[in-house]
Amino acid sequence: MEWAFRVRSLLVAVRDGMMANGLGRALVAAVLGVTPVMAQAQAGDPAAQTVEMLDNGLLATMKAPGGQAGRARVIAPVVDRAFDIALMARLSVGPAWTSFSPAEQTSVVSAFRAMTIAQYAANFDGYNGERFAIVGPVETRGGDKLVRTTLSGGGANEALNYRLREAGGSWKIIDVYYRNAISQLATRRSDFAAVIAKGGAGALVGHLNRLAANPK
Repeated sequence: MEWAFRVRSLLVAVRDGMMANGLGRALVAAVLGVTPVMAQAQAGDPAAQTVEMLDNGLLATMKAPGGQAGRARVIAPVVDRAFDIALMARLSVGPAWTSFSPAEQTSVVSAFRAMTIAQYAANFDGYNGERFAIVGPVETRGGDKLVRTTLSGGGANEALNYRLREAGGSWKIIDVYYRNAISQLATRRSDFAAVIAKGGAGALVGHLNRLAANPK
């Protein structure tokens, strides 16, 4: 299956990047197909509900007509509800964030959102009976929560976990861990640092826009 090939390809890319720079290039978590999450044991936990909403939105995206644009229309509102995009952008930039002007920060967040939507729409582009489930109890990590999930079906048996933080009364995803170890936040910070060092906020916005335009 196409999505399974992307899982393997991205894992190799992240592994090679980690060997090269200690963290690796950005891991695109949006390469995994899902079916509606059965999370009876977690039904009362708001963090688990956020992850369930995301997974069901991804399933709808996989089945959406209209190509990349059609899938983007489906996943965009799900991304806005499930992720704290502004915080993820700031954490991915790291200490350099405070050197950006308010206008530059706004531009980075907007471009980060566009990249996230484009990558999900590009990678969740087909369904073939995949199953996605929340497993185990939701864990508390300081002020955050960790929701563990598994992906099966289509030849896959993978772990994909989410770190969530409360914001405005809602629990939102701020990081994604692939195979329990590879942090999307850490790999993106490594990737973005090199871009920022060369050209500041403007270079980063251009980089994010290119990723959005070519999300594969």
